[in-house]
Amino acid sequence: GGSDTVWVRPGFCSGGQTSWMVRFQLAFIYFHPGAQVTCGSTIKLTHSNSNARLHSHEVAYSRGSQQQSVTGFPSSDNGNSYWVVHGPTDAPCAPGSPLRKQAPVRFQHAATRKWLHSHSFQSPMSANQEVSAFGSDQQSDGGDVWLVEWDTKSKHWKQDGKVRLRHRDTSMFLSSNKDYVFGQPIHGHQEVCAVRYKGKDTEWYAAEGVYLPRSDKKRSNDAASASNSDKEEL
Repeated sequence: GGSDTVWVRPGFCSGGQTSWMVRFQLAFIYFHPGAQVTCGSTIKLTHSNSNARLHSHEVAYSRGSQQQSVTGFPSSDNGNSYWVVHGPTDAPCAPGSPLRKQAPVRFQHAATRKWLHSHSFQSPMSANQEVSAFGSDQQSDGGDVWLVEWDTKSKHWKQDGKVRLRHRDTSMFLSSNKDYVFGQPIHGHQEVCAVRYKGKDTEWYAAEGVYLPRSDKKRSNDAASASNSDKEEL
């Protein structure tokens, strides 16, 4: 509806974004159920209850923080839905490191280099807590840190396993709801926000992406190979 257009305003695309998108879409993207989500992986996060992908773009909120908006995109084939998994600035994780339950992580939007962020501003449609994309390669703060939670006995975060993302600063859960949908200029996008209580709308899973193999397993395999080589030489 026309009233929805007050919530967002279009930004201006940077000169390098389109070329980056083309290069990234030519990269090797795969979906392998059961693979582990590791630090340094570039993934799409899918909202379990609506199948929307966590998404951002150079469109800012016109109210609240006026930072870059984060939405749920209804299709799986858009390059603006890729996020790179990092550790916090004060506890970085090595590429390929597996992520245990309650691991603190940051998600960097691959196209615009901003971080998945939340704070005390009100979300534009549901009046929950706003979620935005904020910062840069050189700028990140505690509002960018999320704790990964899940209910199964799995030791590490697995692709296609349902997780919740709890904002470390505010203890609110990343959420979306298909009843809150924007009009122009981002017609059909769902609002993404943070809510106090966990439920079906706070469940996400890692879908398409480039998943780095576990670095600790590689070292173990290398050590085993070296050990076998030594035995053969004796």
